[in-house]
Order: sequence, then C-alpha cells, then structure tokens
Amino acid sequence: MDVDLTAAEPAQDRRVRRSRAALMKAAVALVTERATTAIPLSDIAEAADVSRRVVYQHFGDRDTLLLEAGLDLVRQELLPRLKHDTQATERELTLAVARHFADHRVFYRSLLTGSCGFAVDRGLSGLFLPVNRQGIEQVAGDRLAPQLADDLATFLTGGAGAFITAWVVDGPDPLDPEAFTDRVLHVMSVLMTAIGEGTLR
Repeated sequence: MDVDLTAAEPAQDRRVRRSRAALMKAAVALVTERATTAIPLSDIAEAADVSRRVVYQHFGDRDTLLLEAGLDLVRQELLPRLKHDTQATERELTLAVARHFADHRVFYRSLLTGSCGFAVDRGLSGLFLPVNRQGIEQVAGDRLAPQLADDLATFLTGGAGAFITAWVVDGPDPLDPEAFTDRVLHVMSVLMTAIGEGTLR
C-alpha cells in the first residue's frame, strides 16, 4: 500500500498563506488607522487573530512585517495592471500609480518616514525596476546598449521613487493624482523623447 506523505502539505501551505495574509492586512489597517509604524506586535497579532509567536515565525520582527505588507499591497493592487493591461495608455497607467499611493497615503507615508523607510524605498524600487526596464525597451528598442538600458531604468526608477515619496510625504492634503500625473508625464516626455531620438548613447 502506497502512502502519500505529501497529502497534508497543501493544507499547511494554505494555513501559512492565510496567516501571512492576515498579518499583512492587519498591519496595513493598523498603520493606516494610527498613522504610525510604532505599533506593538501584540496589537497586530491580536488584529490578525494569531499569536505573537506566529508573527516571529513568519516575519521575525515588526519592520520586516511592515515592509512585506507594503510590498504585498503593491503586488496585489497595482503591479498586475501595470504588467498586464496592454490596452491602457501611458497616462492611465501613471494615474493608476498616483491613485494607488494617494488612496493609501497614510500607510505609505508612515512607512516611508518610519524606521523601515529605507528598506521600503529599496523594496519598492525593486518592484518597479522591471516595469521601467520594459518601458525603455518599448521606446528605444535595440538602439541602446543593454548596460545603458539597465542604467536608465535604475536612474528613472530611483528618480520616480523620490518624486513619489516627496509627493506622498510632503504634498498638500488631499493629494491630487491627476495633477501629479501631469507633472510625471511632463518630465517623462522630455526624457523619453531624448531616448527615442537616440540622443542618449
């Protein structure tokens, strides 16, 4: 008689995913509610209906949990559209980014100005870098050397990240996604025109 020793694994995986998802959801909700990242882990665990031990098992510490919650929010709500909505215009995609950060302003502002701010900034850059690299390829084709294309993607991602951070942290309340989109597109049009015309080598 054969025994399937892996039969229980999918259920365990689902429990792990549910616990992680519940913790990240609780982190987003509490940071948004209190406008700070200085939230006791016990409060997040209680809101997620898990023990503190589970928090440490999955994330190790509060800053790692908050980092993962922020990145997961982008992965779930924003990246799918940026990567797969092939019919959207450049303005629609840029506006989607602006609206996402405006809708979750309190959460992102708290993360970016909190103890995990540097890690969050680097994490977000890592998520958006492939998207920007793809955009450069679409505009420039094979006119740019691969290294230059990579450098431009890194440069644009860092610049755009700083632009968004300044807007989210210091922009007037309420944020205006439409006006911010206009500003971003104006800057990008200048850069992309130079790239498309081959003035960058």
